[in-house]
Amino acid sequence: MSTDPPAFNFVVLALLALDGALCAVATALLLPAHIGAVPFPLSALIGGLVNAGLVWVAQRCTASLRLAVLPLWTWLLAIALMTFGGPGDDLIFADRGVMAYGVLLMIVLGSVPPGWVLWRRRQALAGTG
Repeated sequence: MSTDPPAFNFVVLALLALDGALCAVATALLLPAHIGAVPFPLSALIGGLVNAGLVWVAQRCTASLRLAVLPLWTWLLAIALMTFGGPGDDLIFADRGVMAYGVLLMIVLGSVPPGWVLWRRRQALAGTG
């Protein structure tokens, strides 16, 4: 846990939450990338690794795992909001074939790495307590 003042930690956690939402937007917009004719959703894995980093940094700002998960929650909220249609019924997650499951793939690959980071931290706290 950080020895910084609580106000500084609050600002850092708020910025990490914002980063989680921005990561969701970038991940979603880059999801339909292709290598040739083959769909290659590398952004889903990169989003998961970025989320793991955001959660890891958030753990350094707070002793509470409930607050440390804030970047992941904002990421998931942003993904959920992007599943709804926008102006003119534009859809971000509208694709065919294998990529029709892109949002599911993105949620799984984007949530597992930070979930693993949180699980490891919880195990470490359970071992010391």
